[in-house]
Parts: sequence; structure tokens; C-alpha cells
Amino acid sequence: MYLSTVSRPEVNAVSGRRARVSGNVFALGAVSLITDISSEMVTAVLPLYLVVGLSMTPLAYGALDGLYTGATALLRLVGGYVADRTRHRKAVAGLGYGLAAVAKLGLITAGTSGTAIGLAITADRAGKGLRTGPRDALITLSSPEQHLGRAFGVHRTMDAMGAFAGPLAAIAVLWWAGSQAFNAVFFTSFVVAAFGVVVLVLFVQDRREDVPAKAVSPRAAFGLLRHKGVGGLLLAASLLGLVTVGDGFVYLLLQKRGELSMGWFPILAVGTSLVYLLLATPIGVLADKIGRAKVMLTGYGALAVVYAALLGPVNGLPLVILVLVLYGFFYACTDGMLMALAGRVLPKSLKATGMSLVQTGQAVAYLGSSVLFGLSWQLWGSAVACAAAGGAVVVTIVTTAVIFARVNRSVQP
Repeated sequence: MYLSTVSRPEVNAVSGRRARVSGNVFALGAVSLITDISSEMVTAVLPLYLVVGLSMTPLAYGALDGLYTGATALLRLVGGYVADRTRHRKAVAGLGYGLAAVAKLGLITAGTSGTAIGLAITADRAGKGLRTGPRDALITLSSPEQHLGRAFGVHRTMDAMGAFAGPLAAIAVLWWAGSQAFNAVFFTSFVVAAFGVVVLVLFVQDRREDVPAKAVSPRAAFGLLRHKGVGGLLLAASLLGLVTVGDGFVYLLLQKRGELSMGWFPILAVGTSLVYLLLATPIGVLADKIGRAKVMLTGYGALAVVYAALLGPVNGLPLVILVLVLYGFFYACTDGMLMALAGRVLPKSLKATGMSLVQTGQAVAYLGSSVLFGLSWQLWGSAVACAAAGGAVVVTIVTTAVIFARVNRSVQP
């Protein structure tokens, strides 16, 4: 299978059958794999660096963690719309990948300044905001609708390979350069990210379908919420983002309850990524068969159990294994599944814009979730914060199940 995008699903030259996952999806997966090695190198050490190394309070860390995901909401929308308007989705995605790479150097120059670290993190998330919508639109436009779950599952599997390797690479750098050599991790992360940009330029092909100018006009973009199912999808994404606590919080609690030394902290992300890596593609295939919304909400059920486990009587290694398996299962069921749902609902001419809109709703809600969880932890303790988060997940599962059912009925042919 070659690395390209074509105007219809690819056809196997020998059997004449349509390939279920296009070469362009694999190329985009390769870029994500490399980029995630870079990103997860930083993510694996950042909570420890900020909370332990710089003695940040849970509230301060929650605000910064929320900023890491939610502060570039407007830029997500701009990037998605520009990609649709110009039909240069690869170029917009490439700009995002490049900006995120340069941001790793910003972490080196930031030193111990919380403000400078926040600016570097904002630049990194700005890059992610620019690239995610156009990238996911390319995956959707390169795949037949009936196999979107499989396509996103394959892409997220390759992404998870990078997430699995990233913390290991960070550990290797710290072992070689010293346990406090965070700048060495940040510089290595930059080099890896730059290589990902090169792979994007060489192997990913753009997808530029012919559409009327009025279909991608500002008026059409502003009217996107009136398109069947889009408003409901945005509401569901926002509610789900509001009950999702950042990985850093989960791992900090797990490190404490699991009685792990600080040196083992990056391994927690490795464990989650390994489970995610093994399950992402099979769950994506299953979602195409039984329903993507069902699979996604099952994942959030696993997240509720994670919060409950962090409150339960089990400690030590059994708790670590249980939480990492459930957390990896949660990501396998949810990461990419919302975009697979959106791929069926959104008009083809505004795929990137619509996906950016849905992701923005989720990101802004996540910003609020991180701040609220950090505040709850600081005021009432981690047990109260976890209990509140778990209860909110259960209520949200029921609510979003109703919303997804209505969205599905609205787009039935």
C-alpha cells in the first residue's frame, strides 16, 4: 500500500477490492507516531517537574494543565476553517506540527519561570490546535464512511505507539544525562518533533475536493451549528470534556496510592499507552459493527471506575495495574471515536472546521474541569475531588447517551 490520498477509497490491484484503510491514513499515523514520541517525552516528566520540582500547588497545576489543552480554542477554529477554505489541509497541519516542535525549545529557555513555561505550553497547544482538525479531516476524507472507526483506530494505534515509546525515551535520556536533566529531555523532544515534520512533508498527500465557494464561505461556517446533528455532537463533546480529569492528576494520585518512587512516575504513562496500543484498532473495528456511541460511552464507564478505584481500599501494585488497564481501555474507546462520529455528521466541505469546533468545545470544557478538580483537591482533598468527578461521569454518560441517540436519528438517510 502506497502513501497517498486519492479521490475515492483505494482499490487493491490484485483482488480489485477496496482497501479499508488508505495509505494516507498510514502516513498520517506515522507522523503522529513520531510526534507523540516527542510530546510524551515532555508529558511524562512535566507533572513531576512542576509539582515536585517547582512545588506548584494542585490549583496552579490544574490551571496550567487546563491551559495545556483548552487555551487555544479560537486557534483551533481558525486553523480548521482556513484548512477548509483554502483546501490546503496538509499545509495548515504542517504549520501546527512545526509550531509544536519549536515550543519544545521554549521549555528550555523558560527555566523555572511559571509564566514562561505557560507561554511555551500555550505555543505547543497552539500547534496542536492548528493541526488536529485538518489532520482528522484528511483521515475522514481518505476513508470510506463505513470504515471510519477502523481508520481512526489504526491511526490512534500508531499514535499510541509513539505515546508508548515517548516516556521510555524520556527515561533513557534522564538515565544518560542525569535524573534532573529535564532540558536534555526537552531538546531531544524537539529533534524528534522536527523529524515528524519532515515525514509529513515527504509522505502525506493533501486531499482537495472540488466544492462550491459558497459551501466554505464564512456564512456557511457560522451556520454549521444548524446542520443536522452538529449541535448535539458539540453539546455531548463539551459535557464529556467537563468530566475528564487530566492524566497528570490521575498519575500523581496513582503514584501516591501505588506507593511508587518518583523514578517510576514516567512508567505510568507507558502502561496506559501499552493497553491503548493493543486495543485501539480492535475497538475501532468493533465500533463500526456495534455503534461508535456505544463504544465511546463504555469507555467513559471505565473512566468512572478509575476514579472509584483511586478512592477504594486497594493499594500498591494491584491498584496500579487495575488503573492503567482501565485507563488505557478508556482511551482506546474514546480517543478518535468522537471524530469518527463527527465524520458521519459533518458536511464534506467543512470537515476540518466542524471537527475543530467539536474539539474546541471539548477542550474548553476540559480547561474548566482541570481548574475545578485542582481547586477541589486543594480545598477538600483528593478523595472528595475524585468522588465528585466519578459521580459527574455517571450522570454525563446517561445524558450523552440520549444526545447521541437524537444525533443518530437526525442523520438517518
